[in-house]
Formats: sequence, C-alpha cells, structure tokens
Amino acid sequence: MSKDDGFPGAVGLHLAEGVPLLHPEEQVFAAMLEGWRNQQLARNLAHSTVEAQLRQVRRFFAHSGEYPWCWMPQLADEWFADLRSLNHVATSTVRGYQGSLRGFCSFITDPAYGWAAECERRFGTHPVQVINESNAATHVADSEAEPTRRAFTREELQALFDYADEEIARKRAAGRKGWLPAFRDVTTFKVAYGFGLRRNETRMLDVADFGRNPHGREFGEYGVCFVRYGKAKKGSPPKRRSVLCVWEWVAEVLEQWVTEVRPLLGRDNNPALWPSERAPRIANKQLNRRLAAYRDALGMDPALEFHSLRRSYVTHLIEDGFDARFVQEQVGHDHASTTSIYTCVSSDYRTRTLRRALDATIDEALGPGKGA
Repeated sequence: MSKDDGFPGAVGLHLAEGVPLLHPEEQVFAAMLEGWRNQQLARNLAHSTVEAQLRQVRRFFAHSGEYPWCWMPQLADEWFADLRSLNHVATSTVRGYQGSLRGFCSFITDPAYGWAAECERRFGTHPVQVINESNAATHVADSEAEPTRRAFTREELQALFDYADEEIARKRAAGRKGWLPAFRDVTTFKVAYGFGLRRNETRMLDVADFGRNPHGREFGEYGVCFVRYGKAKKGSPPKRRSVLCVWEWVAEVLEQWVTEVRPLLGRDNNPALWPSERAPRIANKQLNRRLAAYRDALGMDPALEFHSLRRSYVTHLIEDGFDARFVQEQVGHDHASTTSIYTCVSSDYRTRTLRRALDATIDEALGPGKGA
C-alpha cells in the first residue's frame, strides 16, 4: 500500500510503502480513534477528558465484539442495559458514556472526515449514529447525585477531626513515621472544609496560594485562598477564584502545618502544599482512603465522602446566617440554584427560621407596643 494512500481523518497514522494491511479492521479502527483523539484536542478538551472518552469507546467495542462500521443502536442498548443491571452504574455515568459514544459516532459519520466512504469501500458497510433521541438518557433533574449523599452534621465533623487528631498523637507517641502523613491528611480535610473546596482544588494548592485579607487581619497570611484549579467548563482551562477565610481556626491550622509540620517532610524545593512521600503531590486516592478509614472506624454513614466536606461548608455558612450570594461566590457556583442543591440545613435551623418569621409577622401585625 502506498504511503500516500492513508485513511481520511487519520492524523499521525503511518504505513510502510508497499506493505499490505495484515489486519485492516484493527488498523482502521485504530486510525479512527487517533483521528477522534486529535479532533477533541483541537477543541481544547483536557487530555484526561479525551483519554477517558477513548476508554469508554473501547469498552463498548469490547462489549459488542463488533467494529464501528457494524455498530447498531441495539448493541448500544444492550451495553447500557448491562451497565445498569449488572454493574449498577449511576444514571449520570450512563449519560456520560452515551455522550462519548455519540461524539465518536458523530466523528466517523461526518462527511468531512470521509470515514463512511472509506468503510463502504473497504468493508461494504458504513458507520451510523447509535445514540439518538429514542435511546439517549435525558437530563431532567438539577442534580443527579445519589440521594444518600449529604453533608456532615457539625457533631459528625467534630468527631471526625477529633478522631484524626487522636490518631496522629497515638502514632507519634509510638514513634511511628506515619504520624506525618496522617497530620497532612487531616489538615487537608480541615482546609477543604474551611474553604469549601473540591477534592482536586484542595490537592493542587501550593504554599504560595494564600494571601492577606486587608479587611480580615485576624487571619494573618491565610485570609484569602487563591484557587487555580477550579472545575473547568468544557473546552476551557481550570476556573480560578479567590475564597475568603471565615473561621480563625482554619488560618491557625494552616499556619501550624506550613511553619511547623510540613518542613519535617524534607521537601523544601516542592511548592505543593500537600507533598507526598513518593510524589510531588498527594493523590486523590490517598485522600479518599484516609477519609473512608476514619469514617468507617467511627461507624459513620458510608455515603459521607470527601465532597461531603464541601456540602458541609455551604450548609454551615447558611445556618450561621451568611448571605446566600456570598456563599455562592465562595464556592464558585455560577447559579444560586446549584448552591441550594448543596445546602442540607438541619431541621432545627428550619424551625428557628420559621419561628423568627412568625414572630416578625406577629410583631408587625400588632404594631409598636401592642404586643406587650
């Protein structure tokens, strides 16, 4: 085969001149995936997003046992039925997988890339779109999180932090090196809660990502947290925002970590706030495991996870009387409705709010001096 006789839409596919295709199906499929990968990168999608979508398409290929030019909607229906009934994946996961499959099929059926004509010539058939209006999962709810997901109560949060602190003291008293990673991890939890951060926002913090708040001098060098790796919109870089410190204890925890404990890890040239023993930064999996271990040791609800710290931050600020718009800006939500989804106020807070409203209504109806 001539080196000039390449596949349409395939970027970076190189075939030796005069060498026939030994496995045309495999090579064409590989070229399709490579072309789609480059198309997604051209749309400014993150490398992690692109690789995840490629994995999902490969998973469907492995399940169906057919190449894309033989795919039919029925094969997609069978796969998603198995995912839901056997693997019990979340509805949002199903919709994400369908989005990946729809995007790949749109690419290989687009006349601009010529894959349909190439498949017709080589295999006598052509690819079709397997995700359509009749079998696509709809997104009708503002939130698709599992109903078990919730915020920590104040009592649960205090118990978690107390237990973690006791573990540090126990390991340190026993002369074990594990007290330093344990100290780091619980400080990570406290800072994530104290600033209402997502997991990756917390993990990617550097020591330099804090500054003074001229209107909150009591917080010292930790009055503002500059988030540089916020949740990105599709095709956009990570979203930046600044979060103001609202509780003095958070600044105290950070100062102790940065000035007293972090230097003991011996990573002076590492800018990361949370360095790991074997890597520049702590891994998300490590944070998940540590939190789950403490939660399970205390017999807490298994639904409580790292993101519950962020839900707790929103909830507790609202319960403490902070303005809803301020809370929305702190956590970086574009819409107030998103912030409201995170709010899990207690029944006691609601009854107190109702009591204040009823008392105000009665006082207004009676007028000055009439309620005496």
